[in-house]
Amino acid sequence: MSAVVRANRWPILVSVAILAFHPIELRLQGRRWWCACGQPFLWAGDVHSSHNSQHLADPYSFSHVEHGILLYGLFTWLWPRLSLGRRFALTLVVEASWEIVENTNYVINRYREATIAYDYLGDTVGNSVGDILSCLIGFYLARWIGFWGSLAVIVVIEVALLFWIRDNLLLNIVMLIHPFDAVKRWQGGA
Repeated sequence: MSAVVRANRWPILVSVAILAFHPIELRLQGRRWWCACGQPFLWAGDVHSSHNSQHLADPYSFSHVEHGILLYGLFTWLWPRLSLGRRFALTLVVEASWEIVENTNYVINRYREATIAYDYLGDTVGNSVGDILSCLIGFYLARWIGFWGSLAVIVVIEVALLFWIRDNLLLNIVMLIHPFDAVKRWQGGA
């Protein structure tokens, strides 16, 4: 077997391994496969309901699209000669790793303490898979629309989420690192 064929298999093998490991790890952490309600909703639009992060997609899925755009840009900038397949695999590794870390008890409790997600129970496996799919959509979107288009999409998503759910990727990061009571009150509707 040629070195080129072996090199091209690496991203596929890594991707398959991550996609197999990720749901197993979430189940070992005690995460449900799907919403406890038993309804097969693909979309849950109310971030203040018990359905948030329990179905395939929710408003936070758009922030995962941003993850994909940002990771595509980062890996393209860091390693411009790295194949698309390897950048894809790295993006998948980073996003699946974040999904696993995000669903640890430590991070779930941090969300409850620092944000308006008082009743947050963590993502279901289905929602976490949806978040990874959203990231991969962002990855390929960034490849297709380039830097300026990607920047425009990020700005639109950030502003839209800010007005729609009073949260976005930037606020999420800020509130996890250093919560502000005024922001928390505003996010709660005050």
